[in-house]
Amino acid sequence: MKIIAFNGSPRKKWNTATLLKKALEGAASVGAETELINLYDLDYKGCYSCFSCKEKDGASYGKCPIKDDLQLIFRKIENADAIIFGSPIYFSEISGEMRSFLERLLFQYFTYTEPVGSLFPKKIATGFIYTMGITEDLLSERGMSQNFVNLTKYLTIIFGYSEVLMSFDAYQFQDYSKVVAPRFDEAKKLKRRQGVFPIDCQKAFELGKRLVTR
Repeated sequence: MKIIAFNGSPRKKWNTATLLKKALEGAASVGAETELINLYDLDYKGCYSCFSCKEKDGASYGKCPIKDDLQLIFRKIENADAIIFGSPIYFSEISGEMRSFLERLLFQYFTYTEPVGSLFPKKIATGFIYTMGITEDLLSERGMSQNFVNLTKYLTIIFGYSEVLMSFDAYQFQDYSKVVAPRFDEAKKLKRRQGVFPIDCQKAFELGKRLVTR
């Protein structure tokens, strides 16, 4: 079994990356081979809207033709048994790098049929880990939940299965005294970091186990 995690955060040692690594530890605990890929290390852009992946009898039907760092990544995904995505939430959305990555990844396999379908060669399990500075209450108040519902729907269509883990009220800065962010209560966030984030890490560990054993 092979599981790949994709870090859509520019930071490699903070909240999103930590949860992804815990998920991979969970997968490894049941015998999976694991790999973590940091999207900010790669050179690529979002979908070019060339529609080569949709051309009837075309050489690139069902495959993104753009020659950049994602070509190898897509082949890795096709050989994987499970994948996990992770992203912080910026202005109510996933990071720009993750958004561009998903455009390229998903569109090549998505079919304009009725009903819509997938050209991905097999069914695999997927998971998505979201980290965000807001609380769970604010998530509902701001109507952000639908964004995650929609993305889960597309991941399910393309790959066959997807589930979500959300980590709220993130401890954003290593040193709050060095940033101008008076709206945040550092003491409250630190308390949550020490008391709740470890629980989120355990949930990520269990997520990794589920994805390779389901």
